[in-house]
Amino acid sequence: MAENSNAPKLTALKGMNDILPPASARWEWLEAQVRDLMARYAYRNIRTPLVESTALFVRGLGEVTDIVEKEMYSFADSLNGEHLTLRPENTAGVVRAVVEHSLLYEGGKRLYYMGPMFRHERPQRGRYRQFHQIGAEALGFAGPELDAELILLAQALWQALGLQGIRLELNSLGQPPERLAHRAALIAYFQQHAAQLDEEAKRRLHSNPLRILDSKNPAIQALLEAAPQLIDFLGTASLAHFESVQTILQTNGVAYRINPRLVRGMDYYNLTVFEFITDHLGAQGTVCGGGRYDTLIEQMGGKPAPAVGWALGVERVLELLQVQALEVTAPVLDAYAIVGEVSAWPQVLLALQTLRGLGLRVQMHSAGGEGLASIKAQFKKADASGARYALVFGADELRAGCVTVKSLRAANRDAGVQTTQPLDNIAAWAQTLQSHPDTSAR
Repeated sequence: MAENSNAPKLTALKGMNDILPPASARWEWLEAQVRDLMARYAYRNIRTPLVESTALFVRGLGEVTDIVEKEMYSFADSLNGEHLTLRPENTAGVVRAVVEHSLLYEGGKRLYYMGPMFRHERPQRGRYRQFHQIGAEALGFAGPELDAELILLAQALWQALGLQGIRLELNSLGQPPERLAHRAALIAYFQQHAAQLDEEAKRRLHSNPLRILDSKNPAIQALLEAAPQLIDFLGTASLAHFESVQTILQTNGVAYRINPRLVRGMDYYNLTVFEFITDHLGAQGTVCGGGRYDTLIEQMGGKPAPAVGWALGVERVLELLQVQALEVTAPVLDAYAIVGEVSAWPQVLLALQTLRGLGLRVQMHSAGGEGLASIKAQFKKADASGARYALVFGADELRAGCVTVKSLRAANRDAGVQTTQPLDNIAAWAQTLQSHPDTSAR
């Protein structure tokens, strides 16, 4: 088909961004750090669909949450009319999978996920319509030690990434009867001060008054500071759970601040809730948040079982790495193959496949449609690629069954050195070119 030069240029949807090299290397690096850390804490990977039944999120997150009311990408299936939604978060999907597949039949599970989420909101710094989360969920465990373990897991990630200036805030939402008593007190308090409430707070007054406490409107902050605090309504068991979490964190040297207005955005939370916050990203300061959700599994049709988890925003973590000027180690090419003649491709590719099979990262020079570039031009390409070594497959080398290996980087101990290596015993010298440990799947 002939190209239509008058066709409009197609672009990505607003708030849904391409992740291109070399930036994608930062994502791969972060994901590798997470996989390693999750393995050390015995959390195993779970992958759920991007599209779920709309009812899942309405039931799981709550009808009067911002996500359900304003932000979900929902649509009717054109085949059967079923109401579907692009997942706006993944805890509900993980719980649905756990219930559907009876994963708790043999005991509790520690799970983690990574992937895209979707919310229809105004794109701004650190907030996109397609964004990515990494989450950890411990399901089937009731003790405060799991709340603390998940907080310690997140803290360990900040340390592994080298991030500074992330502070931890804690609160307890207690149990449903305690929240009901607090809810009644909140409604009575806000009704006494109804004239000071903004329209959003008035709308939530009877549907979800706890969420009023999360308002960022500066005009009502003094009113919110004086509101009844949930912690004053907690019973002995809830207080003991919260104190146990704090004791574990203190023992492990984790600093935190109790924030009585921290409520989180989903209705499913109870007992411990927490957020990791930074001042380096402007208004979008929450990097990671989570808490305990002991009733959600039963809400999803499963047998009652406790659970706790968190999720972090990948884009925010990556931006924080940039703001703090932390170096991210991108994959480095070990070698770049320079080819003297087109007829040499069979021998060259045989050698490169052997090197790759031994774990080396090797780029092959491509002739394109105009034939091979000069050796000098290929060396420029090799240098620009960042490869540590050039492999020269010239006519003389191939006749002798060899390849010339030339160091390209001043940082190499053998900078500028040129050697000749045999092609019939590549394994004997290949590892001398390798700049990275074996990262093959285990």
